[in-house]
Amino acid sequence: MSMLYDHLDGLRDRASGRLAQTLRQTGGTPQARTERDVNAVMYSQRLAQLDAAENGLCFGRIDFHEGEPRYIGRMGIRDEADDYEPLLLDWRAPAARPFYLATPVSPEGVRRRRHIKTLRREVIRLDDEVLDLTAAGRDGLADGLTGEAALLAALNASRTGQMSDIVETIQVEQDWIIRSPHKGVLVVQGGPGTGKTAVALHRAAFLLYTHREQLARRVVLVIGPNPTFLRYVGQVLPSLGETSVLMSTIADLYPGVTARREEPVAAAQVKGRAGMADVIAAAVRERQAGACSGLEVSHERDVLRLDRRTCARIRDRVRRSRLPHNQARPVAHRLLIDALVRRVAGRIGFDVLGGRNLLSDEDLADIRGELRESPQVRAALEAFWPSLTPHGLLAELFSSPERLASAGAGLLTPEECSLLAREPGGGWTPADVPLLDEAAELLGEDDRAARARGERERRRRIAYARGVLDLAYGSRSVDLNPEEEAEILSAYDILDAERLAERYEEDDDRTAVERAEADRTWAFGHIVIDEAQELSTMAWRMLIRRCPTKSMTVVGDMAQASDLAGGSSWQQVLEPHLGDRWRLERLTINYRTPAEIADLASDVLAEIDPELHPPRPVRETGIQPWLRQARAGELGSVLGVTAAAESERIGAGRLAVIVPGSRLEELAQAVADMVPDVVSADDPDLDRPVVVLSVSQAKGLEFDAVIVADPGRILADSPHGLNDLYVAITRATQRLGVVCEGDLPEVLARLRKMQGAEPG
Repeated sequence: MSMLYDHLDGLRDRASGRLAQTLRQTGGTPQARTERDVNAVMYSQRLAQLDAAENGLCFGRIDFHEGEPRYIGRMGIRDEADDYEPLLLDWRAPAARPFYLATPVSPEGVRRRRHIKTLRREVIRLDDEVLDLTAAGRDGLADGLTGEAALLAALNASRTGQMSDIVETIQVEQDWIIRSPHKGVLVVQGGPGTGKTAVALHRAAFLLYTHREQLARRVVLVIGPNPTFLRYVGQVLPSLGETSVLMSTIADLYPGVTARREEPVAAAQVKGRAGMADVIAAAVRERQAGACSGLEVSHERDVLRLDRRTCARIRDRVRRSRLPHNQARPVAHRLLIDALVRRVAGRIGFDVLGGRNLLSDEDLADIRGELRESPQVRAALEAFWPSLTPHGLLAELFSSPERLASAGAGLLTPEECSLLAREPGGGWTPADVPLLDEAAELLGEDDRAARARGERERRRRIAYARGVLDLAYGSRSVDLNPEEEAEILSAYDILDAERLAERYEEDDDRTAVERAEADRTWAFGHIVIDEAQELSTMAWRMLIRRCPTKSMTVVGDMAQASDLAGGSSWQQVLEPHLGDRWRLERLTINYRTPAEIADLASDVLAEIDPELHPPRPVRETGIQPWLRQARAGELGSVLGVTAAAESERIGAGRLAVIVPGSRLEELAQAVADMVPDVVSADDPDLDRPVVVLSVSQAKGLEFDAVIVADPGRILADSPHGLNDLYVAITRATQRLGVVCEGDLPEVLARLRKMQGAEPG
């Protein structure tokens, strides 16, 4: 082990030295400065990868019947002094796969698998599995789990407020998903505790390892349900040495918009439906060519008129170009100017006797120029086909009942229009973000000015480069005769001005992740979507636009879908966007929830859908879920006392008090009165020992102990109340309690029969 760490230190010293040398470089040409910045980023990322591998550098070894043993770790290390022989295999390498797949029935040539547990650089535990049935006999061998001792130790460890990677304990069904082919959409259906989030993140790390050049350049996008969840899982990929990843929620995916405004669930549901795409398209169409009732514009003490038919013809011609609204704007204005020029020419230059126009092309060009310079004409052009922004379009739509009713005709009921209507200002809601993205796609950007500036700058660089080459060519010796001169290469023979200009162009020194975060049109190389059952149809449209190759890992559990979900099955959710071009894998083993809690959860799952099968738990703790009854009006005080006692009981672990969203503020205060370090906020800190959360905030998280408060209100707060209750009672890894005010919901009747009905 010490030899591996010596090599790691050597790699780190070399990367650190090269980084320091790079940062000492100052000045130079633009090309040199760009190369310096690129190298600095590269060496910094390399140092981050080496630092991430420090903890748990080597965690396994596989011994074969023949050949040398293989050591498995977080990164690959080769012996530079011995023909680059591999000392440590990266866990993602094909040669390391038997560590995860070998079983006594199918040993993959492996005689023994060793799990190595380290604390910093010291080995503190070894767990061996003998896979040779003839040598060890069948008694005492683990059945179905890889590295059972290491796995159970990880499952029983106290939580820290951050998800840890599972690279040391990946199981067979997880490994098959992690190493699935890159192409296409892979849907991973898994119940609570099956490790679907960890599988999705490790799959992202595996794809970055196997398709490094492509995906590091295009970036992997990870979508989570809320900022708390993203912080919870945020260290997993860095711990695996991967930094080419952008983590975001749907609410934060539109550059420049922070969507934190709250709104009724019913309004968010309407905004998430597919029909909103048609509403936005209708709102854009209504801003094109006004109402097509004709146009009048004053010009040189005269009035130019275009009738309704002419305006409609121009509008339809522009629409046939299929350009986004803002990119079609120059076309609309040009056609409108042409129509006005014809009106002017018909008045001042028409030969009545000859039946022809007497104006020359120069005369018509002068008229066109005068019209373009006229403030009245420019105002008419803007009214006819205005420049629109996504923010302005939606703000006007939602703040104008007339516009909303017109755009939603046949698509929205009056009640739904009333739900969407709001006063101007006040910020955006998460459900608005996919609508902003839809509007941006329909509107596009008129980038003619930016392209013109870019072209001018390109010509300037080429002219400068040509001057440089002229100087280089002119420096050739004047003593050479023509034949000798012809045999010597000049600067022009090696590089022309255009290529030289490209080499000296100032590059964007931001990382790929930073550029992707700021660019709405960025095409990601792969997208990981966690808690995907929560996405609305409009959110799916937004994400699929972000990944034209449709390379995605989609993980979730339809039994945990909330009010905003776009469907009740993966087929219903994905078919409108992908047809049948997706494949489904299932995770069937519950690693988080002990059997005692899983039995209670299975009753709720059966009530949601009798056809659903709960995942199989791998362990028992001997700790039964408990029930505490509170009198009417005393839930807060009972909950506070119980939370304080439970926090003391679990010691260094983490306790979550999960409450109905409608009572979050009230019950959080009651717990805070009794627990000094409790946290409850819109964006809570999970590093604290006790946290109060609503059900929606708790999705995707896990804690040592959970107290579910007022399950009756959780059921009543939402049409998907059973799904919410299922989420709440499946967050615990060790202990689960329920504090109830009033009658206990029948779906939790098993609690009354369990031993330990009070926390002991």
